[in-house]
Amino acid sequence: MELQDRLNAVKAEIAKAEKGAGREPGSAMLVAVSKTFEADEIRPALDAGQRVFGENKVQEAKAKWPGLREAFSGIELHLIGPLQSNKAGDAVALFDVIETIDREKIARAIAEEMAKQGRRPELYVQVNTGLEPQKAGIAPDDTVDFVNLCRGELSLPVVGLMCIPPADENPGPHFALLAKLAGKCGLSKLSMGMSSDYQTAIEFGATSVRVGSAIFGNRAYQQHA
Repeated sequence: MELQDRLNAVKAEIAKAEKGAGREPGSAMLVAVSKTFEADEIRPALDAGQRVFGENKVQEAKAKWPGLREAFSGIELHLIGPLQSNKAGDAVALFDVIETIDREKIARAIAEEMAKQGRRPELYVQVNTGLEPQKAGIAPDDTVDFVNLCRGELSLPVVGLMCIPPADENPGPHFALLAKLAGKCGLSKLSMGMSSDYQTAIEFGATSVRVGSAIFGNRAYQQHA
């Protein structure tokens, strides 16, 4: 299949899952995960009308997206990989949405950069629903207090929560937990679901799904797509 065919197939599956869950058409946004793919490999997706993309690394995104943005209008770029505080400035400058706020140091660095630059990308708090030691994300029990810190003291534009369930577990309970936490926090957006489980995520209320390999094909390293 060509990329456009794969993209259309994913969009059809999203629409089918929305309908099956009794949701409004278009209520789950597709974030096409383009990490590790070069600009020329991304262009066919842009030509097909896709405008929302996810990247894992700040430096990689800096190398390819400024040129693509000159060629295509209306691009919305999401950072979906772990963020180091020394990259906060570049992240605020480049991304429209940062989905991986997971500790106070990062939150304060982002707040400082927003004040310096006058840019306010939307933010998601990443929750480590499986309490996996090797994975980024705040613990579920700490999520409400952390969101309150971000939105209160730091006045950050936190709009939702994000999670990456353990690869070897049923993702449903993790999606349900994220939705419950979002309700406690008064947040309406849920970034959850990847190539292997985005239909399930939509059933549990995902407002955006991060799909990479089902669109772009396999890559050597996969975690967020």
